[in-house]
Amino acid sequence: MITLVRRITAACALSAALTACAATPQPARPAPSGTTTAPSAPPTLAPGPGGLTPVFKNGSRTHGRTVALTFDADMTADQGARAAAGEHFDNPGLIAALRALKVPATVFMTGRWAEQYPEQARSLGRDPLFEVANHSYSHYAFTGDCYGLPTVSGDRMRADVERAYAAFRRAGVPDARPYFRFPGGCYDRRALKALTPVGVTAVQWDVVSGDAFATDADAVTRQVLEGVRPGSVVVMHCTRSAAPTTERVVREVVPELRERGFRFVKVSELIGS
Repeated sequence: MITLVRRITAACALSAALTACAATPQPARPAPSGTTTAPSAPPTLAPGPGGLTPVFKNGSRTHGRTVALTFDADMTADQGARAAAGEHFDNPGLIAALRALKVPATVFMTGRWAEQYPEQARSLGRDPLFEVANHSYSHYAFTGDCYGLPTVSGDRMRADVERAYAAFRRAGVPDARPYFRFPGGCYDRRALKALTPVGVTAVQWDVVSGDAFATDADAVTRQVLEGVRPGSVVVMHCTRSAAPTTERVVREVVPELRERGFRFVKVSELIGS
C-alpha cells in the first residue's frame, strides 16, 4: 500500500481582486512495510500573501480538457417562512439529472439549506459522485453592497462559516470539503483575513452560467458552452425557485461538452491537479 504525500505549493499574485494560486501535488511514494494507508486529505491551496485565505478560480488550461460544474444551494438565514409557505430552495430534479448523466459535481451548500433539507444534504454528502462544500451558514454577504444581500459583520465571518460546517454534521454529511464560496462571490482583503484560521480555500469561478432567475434555458446553455475552457469552474444554482431552468441546461450542456472532449470533475480534482 502507499501513503499519498502531497506538498502544496502556491504562486500567488495579490491583485485588486486578490485572485490566487495553483497547487502542485507531490507524487506518491511507497509506504514502509507493515503500515496502513491513511485517508488522504482534500487538496487545498497554500495561504496567499500575508497569510490570507487563498482563492481558486480555475484549474490548469493545459492538463487535459476538464471542467467542474458547481452548484450553489442557496438559502439565507431568514427564508424559513418562505420555505414553510411552499417556496422550493432545493432542486431534486437537477440532482437526479446529474446522477443519471453520471456527472460528478461540487455543491456549495449553506448551513441553513442543510437544516431545511437534511435528508437531501445527507444524500449528497454520502454519494461519491458529489462533494459538499461551504457556502456560509446565513448566505449573508461578506462585503457591503453585494447584490442587495444582508451583510455579516467582520467579527462574525469565521463563526458563520464554522456554523455551516456544524449544520452539515448534524444533517449527516460525513466529510464536507475545506472549500468555501463567498455569498454572491463578494469578498475583500478583510474577508480573506477573517477566514484564514478556518483553513479553507475560497473557490470562485471563471464561467458564469447566468441561470440565476433566468427563464430562457437556451440562453443559459449558450452562455455556458461559449464560456467553458479547459480547467473551467462553472457556477450554477441548485434552487428551483431562483434558478428554474438549471436542470434543462445541465441535460443539454453535458452531452455537448462530452462531445467536445471534456471530462467532468469535482473542484477537488481541479485543485489537486
